[in-house]
Amino acid sequence: MGNDFVKKERYSIEDLTEIMSLLRSENGCPWDREQTHASIRKNFIEETYEAVEAIDCDDPSMLREELGDVLLQVVFHAQMEKEKGNFDFGDVCDGICKKLIIRHPHIFGDENMGSAGEVANRWDEIKKETKGQKTGSETLRAVPKQLPALMRCAKLQQRAEKSGGYRFDTAWTLRKLDEEVSELREAIVSNDALRCGEEIGDLLFSAVYAARSLDLEPEECLTASSEKFIRRYSAAEDIARESGRELSEIRGEELSALWQQAKEKTNQKRG
Repeated sequence: MGNDFVKKERYSIEDLTEIMSLLRSENGCPWDREQTHASIRKNFIEETYEAVEAIDCDDPSMLREELGDVLLQVVFHAQMEKEKGNFDFGDVCDGICKKLIIRHPHIFGDENMGSAGEVANRWDEIKKETKGQKTGSETLRAVPKQLPALMRCAKLQQRAEKSGGYRFDTAWTLRKLDEEVSELREAIVSNDALRCGEEIGDLLFSAVYAARSLDLEPEECLTASSEKFIRRYSAAEDIARESGRELSEIRGEELSALWQQAKEKTNQKRG
C-alpha cells in the first residue's frame, strides 16, 4: 500500500497526527477507520491507568511508553472530530494553552501569589468564573459521574469544603462511621435489601471523609488494603497446603484461625 509518509530516525507530534490521519483515511487501516469515540472509550481509561502504574513503579522507560499510548488516544479522538469539521489536535493544544495562561495570572499576568496553596485556591476561583459556576452545588454537579466512585466521592467532599458549609473534624467522622454501621445493622435485621445498599453507600462515603480528615488519600488507602489482602490470601493458601489441604476446603472457625495465622505471618515479613 503506497502513501507519501516518509520514515525517519525520530518522529514528532506532527508525524503522529499525520500517521493517525493516514490510518483513518480511505486507504488506511480497516480497524482504525471503524472506531468511534464510544468504541475506544475504555482504551483511553486503560491506557491512563497503565501510565499511573508506570508512575507507581518509578519506571521512566515504562512511563515514556505509556504516556505515548495516552497521547495516541488524544490524537485519535481529535482526528475523529477533525473529520467531522468540529476541531483538530491543534485546537486542543490551543485550548489547553489558553487555559493555562488564564489560570496562572501570577505567571502570565500581574497578580502576586507566594504559596502553592494560594495558587490552588486562585485556580479554583478562576475555574468557577470561566465555567460560569456561581454556587457550590454547581461545582458538585460538574464532577463527572464517570470517575471511579471512591475518587468522585473524595472530589465531591473536597469541593463542598471549599464552597463552605461542609467541614468536620476527625472526631465527628468517627462518630459518623459508628452511626452508619449501626444503621447498616438495623437494615440487615429488617431484611431490606434496598436500605442495606443505601446504608453501605453511606458507610463508604463516611469512610472516605474519615480518611480525608486525616489527610489521607482514600484511593491510596484502599489500594494498599487490596495489596495487603493479596499477600494474606497467598499466605493463607501456603499455610493450608502445608497441612495437605486446599484453602477452599476449610470453613468456619478453622478458616478464621488460619486467616489470623496468615495475618501474623505477613506482618512478620513486613517487620
